[in-house]
Amino acid sequence: MSTHAQRERLLLADLLETAGPNAPTLCRGWSARDLAAHVVVRERRSDAAAGALFKPLAARLERVQAEFAAKPYEELIQLIRTGPPRTSPFALKQIDEAANTVEFYVHTEDVRRAQPDWTPRELDPVFADALWARLEKMARVLGRKAPVGVVLRRPDGRTAVGNRGVPVVTVTGEPGELTLFAFGRQSAARVELEGDEVAKAKLLAARLGL
Repeated sequence: MSTHAQRERLLLADLLETAGPNAPTLCRGWSARDLAAHVVVRERRSDAAAGALFKPLAARLERVQAEFAAKPYEELIQLIRTGPPRTSPFALKQIDEAANTVEFYVHTEDVRRAQPDWTPRELDPVFADALWARLEKMARVLGRKAPVGVVLRRPDGRTAVGNRGVPVVTVTGEPGELTLFAFGRQSAARVELEGDEVAKAKLLAARLGL
């Protein structure tokens, strides 16, 4: 049975292939090629990927990612499609689903929404709930850099607190849109903000996410 992560993986690969290596993305300074290299390194070079979390290893990550970005673009796409090697933790279905569902969804939208003719993507309710479940668990971590209080709210009223500061800005939207907002794609997320105008401006300009 296909998992959410597997479906998003294949969709991401297809979008990257169609867009081409030089296409823009929502990731600051990254082309589609750079994004593809990031995905491959994250799954296949854990020794370097740790640089995303530990500054002493950041230079190594940049070097390894540049090496992968220099590979033929078609090779990078194929590596994304086929997934990690058996020796990678990501090869385990449970870990893949837990770690990659949101990762691949966000990067898929990074490619889609950087294109001038993108249109909203309707998510099935099961997938939307899966994104929301992860967002509830990660909200406080994702919102720790917010300069104001943040409450994420679904249209049905369910909420998750991203930051307990004041003043508070309430961000309302579907789970997919809230996920993008919380991961730092505020300008591309289709959400509504309620709160003090200055606080809203600060939140929109903040670098949210991991």
